[in-house]
Amino acid sequence: MDIKKVQTLWAHLHCLSVLQQQGSFTATAKRLGISKAAVSQRISELEKACGLPLVRRTTRSVQLTEAGYRLAENTRQEFESIAHQFATVQELATHPRGWLRITAPLAFSRQQLIPKLQGFMNRYPDVQVDLNLSDQLLSLEQEAVDLAIRHTSTPPDTHVAWELCKTTSLLVASPEYLAKLGVPEHPDQLVQHRCLHYPRSQRTATWTFEQRSTLPAQRLTVPISGAFVANNSEALRDIALQHQGIALVPDFSVQEALQKGSLVQVLPDWQPSGAFGDYVYALRPYSAQVPLTVRLFVEYLRDVFKQGFKPHT
Repeated sequence: MDIKKVQTLWAHLHCLSVLQQQGSFTATAKRLGISKAAVSQRISELEKACGLPLVRRTTRSVQLTEAGYRLAENTRQEFESIAHQFATVQELATHPRGWLRITAPLAFSRQQLIPKLQGFMNRYPDVQVDLNLSDQLLSLEQEAVDLAIRHTSTPPDTHVAWELCKTTSLLVASPEYLAKLGVPEHPDQLVQHRCLHYPRSQRTATWTFEQRSTLPAQRLTVPISGAFVANNSEALRDIALQHQGIALVPDFSVQEALQKGSLVQVLPDWQPSGAFGDYVYALRPYSAQVPLTVRLFVEYLRDVFKQGFKPHT
């Protein structure tokens, strides 16, 4: 093939490489910032130039043929190297700029992340933040997200994980509820209380505890029941504030309420186990180059969250 003809197809080859990673024309178009029709046209022109099909199209999915996969795989590293070199040159600028796309859990974002974004945005006014609030574990590659905030104990091995801070689960209730129904002194007594909890897959709802004061720690699992279940810690906190029961929530959800005294900790000698993650992480898929805006944002988060979520005294 004429070399000049090949040079006109660099963008088409890059489009095929991105399609291999994204798995759909829609996601590829979003990643490249072009229309879905433009993606389809580039692939068709590339197939015409090659003289054989590179993509199998169905109503539900897009798959590369053997020839398409080989072409995309053999050119992918070159395009990654170009992106790396371009990013290196970009970082010579005096300050960061451009879009920073983040996904983070809904409750954590509303209670902790959003109130702290002002400092970062004031410090770097040319960085534009695109925050996706979702409790779904979105694919960073397919959603073209730069960074994910995750509340977990075990970050995925396929990603770079920056630990932002430690977090813990707490049992809390309002003083009014405890004055009316009594303060439990042992996890077994929770059967007598209305327990506000996050739904799990098991048929019978249970909470597991470890006793802090014993070595080795005593582990105990107790069945619980209550009039309210929600897959959002903010909702559990708000119902507890309405004196409706004892809630098991992450500490970041009740930091302010504990500080004000509108909620108090229940069974402080027993540590809830397995309900929520033990750390808050910033995650990003492994790549040769981490963009400057991502690095600066992670550094900022590690600084503002370094004290964790204990109530201020």
